[in-house]
Amino acid sequence: MSFKNVIGQEEIKQRLVELVQFNRLSHALLFLGNEGSGALPMALAFAQYTVCEKTKGGEGDACGICPSCVKASQLVHPDIHFSYPVIPRKPGDKPVSTDYIVEWREFIKQYPYGNAYDWLQFIGAENKQGNITAQECNDIIHKLNLKSFESGYKILVLWMPEYLGNEGNKLLKLIEEPPADTLFILVAENESLILQTILSRTQLVKIPLPDTRDIEKALIERAGAGEEQARQIAVLCEGNYHEALQLIRHAEDDWQGVLREWLNAILRGGPIAQVKWIDEISKSGRERQKQFLRYFNHLLEQAVRLRFMGDAAPPIPDGERDISLRLNKIADVPQQQAIIEELDRAAYYIERNAHAKMLFHALTIKLYHILADRTVASVN
Repeated sequence: MSFKNVIGQEEIKQRLVELVQFNRLSHALLFLGNEGSGALPMALAFAQYTVCEKTKGGEGDACGICPSCVKASQLVHPDIHFSYPVIPRKPGDKPVSTDYIVEWREFIKQYPYGNAYDWLQFIGAENKQGNITAQECNDIIHKLNLKSFESGYKILVLWMPEYLGNEGNKLLKLIEEPPADTLFILVAENESLILQTILSRTQLVKIPLPDTRDIEKALIERAGAGEEQARQIAVLCEGNYHEALQLIRHAEDDWQGVLREWLNAILRGGPIAQVKWIDEISKSGRERQKQFLRYFNHLLEQAVRLRFMGDAAPPIPDGERDISLRLNKIADVPQQQAIIEELDRAAYYIERNAHAKMLFHALTIKLYHILADRTVASVN
C-alpha cells in the first residue's frame, strides 16, 4: 500500500517521509488514530515506503514498482511481519497471527479501513474474544531476532495492541533494545488500553481523522457514491471513513422511520409498543444498531444547530430538518445533551457485546425519564 492509497492526511505523510529522509526514525512508533482515521493503511504505506528500493532519493511515496514494493503491497514481503488479534480455531489451540495470514491479506484487500470487530467477524469469531497471545509474543521475538532477508529493515506492524495483555511484557526487552535495523509500528485506537510499559517505549504519531472534503472525494472515487450522497455522508460520518462506508451500505435503511416509532413508543405508546420496538431493533446486527444510534446523535446535533442558528444553519435534507425541529419541541438543550451521552454510552457497550434487548430496554427507560418533564408530543 502506498501513501496515495491513504485518504487525505498529507501533513502526516510528509512528516513520516522526513523521518526516513533525515534519519530521525525511532525504532518503535505508535500510530494512534480513532476508528476510520486510516491509521492502519498509513502504517502499511509507511512500512512499504521504508523498504522501497527507490525512495533513497527523497521521493514522497514508495515507487510501487520495485520488487520490494510489489511484495509489500501484496503483504508478502519477507521482512514485514504482522501481528493482530486472533482466536483459537478449535478448543485448546494456541493461535498466532501467521495462522491467519491468508485471511489477513484478504481482509486488508477488501477492508483496509476495517476495525477490530470487522476483522474478528471476518475470521468467524462471532462472540469469541480476540487476543494477542503469549505464543504470539514468543513468535514475534523469534522473527525479529532473525537477519533480514532482503531490505535493510525488519519491520513488525502490530495492529490493536489494546488486545495485548500482561503477556505483552515479554516484548519489553526487544522493544527497548532491538536488534539492529528493527522497526516496530504499533497501530492503536485507544491509548488508555495499551500497556503503559509498552506505551512509554514508543514515539507517538497521532493520526487525525480525514477532512470532510477528503472523505467526500474518496466516497465518489472509491465507493461509487453520487456527489449529493457523498456530501451528506461525509458530513454525517465526521471524518470516520469506516463509518462512511457503513452508512453507504445501510443507505436504504429508514432510520427516520425507526426513530419516529421509538420516540412515539416512549412518549405515547407505553410498555407494549416499547417492547415491540425493542424486539425489532434487537434482531438487527450490532453494526446496524450502532448506525442507528449514531444517526440519532446526528439529528440531535442538527437540532441544536437549528435552535441557535435558525436559517443560518448549514443546509440539511428536508426529512432531517423536519425531525430535528420536532426534537427541539420535545427536548431542550440539557435534555438533548443527556440523550447524546446515553446514546454514546449505549454504542460503547454494543461494541463490547452487550445483550441488545437488555441494553435497548434500559435505554428506552432512561430516555423516558429524560423526556418525562416535557409536554408529551407525537413525532410524526
